[in-house]
Amino acid sequence: MTARALNALILSVLTLLTGCSVFRSYDSELQATNQQLSAGNVDGALVLLEQNNSSQNKDLLYYLEKGELLRAKGDLAASQKAWRNADKLIYAWEESVRLDTARYLAQFSSFLVNDKVRRYEGHDYEKVWLSTQMALNLLNLNDFEGARTEIKKTHEREALITELRDKEYLKREQEAERRGVRARLKDLRGYPLESLDAPDVLELKNSYQSAFSHYLAGFVYEALGERSLAAPGYRKAAELRPNTPLIEQNLLNLDKPEARSDESEVLIVLQNGFAPARDSIRLPLPLTISNNLVITPLSFPVIRPYTPNTPLTHVVVNGQLHPLTLLNTTTTMSRRALRDELPWILLRSSARAVTRGVAQKQLNDDNPLAGLLLGVASTVLEDADTRTWRTLADNTYVVRLRLNRGEHQISLPDIPGSTPIRIRAERGYQVITIRTIGNRVFHHAAAGSTTPVTPPLAFISRQKP
Repeated sequence: MTARALNALILSVLTLLTGCSVFRSYDSELQATNQQLSAGNVDGALVLLEQNNSSQNKDLLYYLEKGELLRAKGDLAASQKAWRNADKLIYAWEESVRLDTARYLAQFSSFLVNDKVRRYEGHDYEKVWLSTQMALNLLNLNDFEGARTEIKKTHEREALITELRDKEYLKREQEAERRGVRARLKDLRGYPLESLDAPDVLELKNSYQSAFSHYLAGFVYEALGERSLAAPGYRKAAELRPNTPLIEQNLLNLDKPEARSDESEVLIVLQNGFAPARDSIRLPLPLTISNNLVITPLSFPVIRPYTPNTPLTHVVVNGQLHPLTLLNTTTTMSRRALRDELPWILLRSSARAVTRGVAQKQLNDDNPLAGLLLGVASTVLEDADTRTWRTLADNTYVVRLRLNRGEHQISLPDIPGSTPIRIRAERGYQVITIRTIGNRVFHHAAAGSTTPVTPPLAFISRQKP
């Protein structure tokens, strides 16, 4: 048994010395990247992303972040390419779940060192948001059929996640019983559980179904003349975000005549700010180790919102003020995700702590110095996994207008000093996507459908310091 404990010690020390994934501060890396993006320096943000991901084997987060940065730059084709690589990784995850769900759940594991050494599979809301963002890229290129494919993928992804999480709950209870782990969330004294139990978090059915994604599905199906499929999309959006007049009216309008040939149904999508970060806090947790109650400091993730996010209220189109409808808040979804993940995190952390504690006691009995080294290594390596998609927007607003074909001007009164955006309505249905970060405005446009005010195309306006 002592030999096994020594092997565990060696593994921990080796990880301490060489485990880049353990010591990597993803939060710090992306803070610097997002600072460049906030300043309007998209190329600088891309350079930082590449510098921080120099290995040949790129992970899911690299492709998620790169796709969003390229989208801000206005290179929708390159953005879509990066996101297709991310989608392949999520597809591989989906296949592993479909082929053998029991085996996937059995990987509960016990990573001896840290959750940060686990392969990042993405939070549930990130998986669904990826296909939604890919659909938006295609819609900005006026590819409604391609967007329809992404929307179908969104529905399938949601169904798979729902089935998996139902099974995961039972598996977690079984693992806790088998390992004798009795720790519960109420034992996390000092953890801000109230932020995860806030009304807006509890109102969500889950962390991954978005009213915006389903509303967008309704709009795409309507644009393609599939009103029988558009209705379920709008109804689901209304279920996820009840008492929203825009959604209810669009559902009623499905029974009304379509726009005239000289008119266009234009959906303006405004996304602003950044998704929140995850931070790590260390809390004392009472655990039973070798029949003794031991107060063990363990690390857990907490949500840290991006506070400078500027709320948007209206857009001005051709001089007329139109209210925006908020259909999604990533901060709330990420809190719900953490609320759902926290019991698993608590179980994994507790099981690791018990395993290390038993090994350390055995080493202390046989070799106090080795036991001390294991204790030091465990303390240094104890850190929560704070990885999350950081360039993703926080709030998503929409306004839907019926406009005459031709040129129109959009202004953002909530963004001081922003330059008006000129668009051309040329189709029966069109989607215009705008991203704002602080006082910077990024406009994602299809060639031929907009007239840029100032080059480059993606970076439309900035406020001078």
